[in-house]
Amino acid sequence: MIPIVIKLLETNELKEHEEVDPLHLEEIYRLIKSDGFFRKPLAVDVRTLVLLDGEHRLKASKMLNCKRIPVCLLDYTSEKVEVHSRNGSLMDKADVLRAGLSGKKFPPRTTWHLVRMDDGSLEHISALEKDVRYPLSELINDVEG
Repeated sequence: MIPIVIKLLETNELKEHEEVDPLHLEEIYRLIKSDGFFRKPLAVDVRTLVLLDGEHRLKASKMLNCKRIPVCLLDYTSEKVEVHSRNGSLMDKADVLRAGLSGKKFPPRTTWHLVRMDDGSLEHISALEKDVRYPLSELINDVEG
């Protein structure tokens, strides 16, 4: 299994590599707002803080004025992490990092991040995003207090 660390990071620290779909964003926003909890951490590269999965959740959290958000930090350079296009072809991880670091984002849902599990199967990276339960009120508070 890929080692991950779950922690809270400031939303403005994260670097997005894809645009969001406005309709899906509205759906995610309403779901998080009505629930009152943030339940799924975002997958983020530990070195660059480029977001690998969760663009819609990040945008929704910003719309809800969250200052912090739960993330699972992982080593994107690991051979166990792969990135594919939505049509299934393998993509270069460097292109994803470049998009996130430059601000020149891919269109919505361009990438599909997969993880090689211990049994050899490929799973979507969300399999690493273990459920959490952070009340929105805790995420909205200023980082200093």
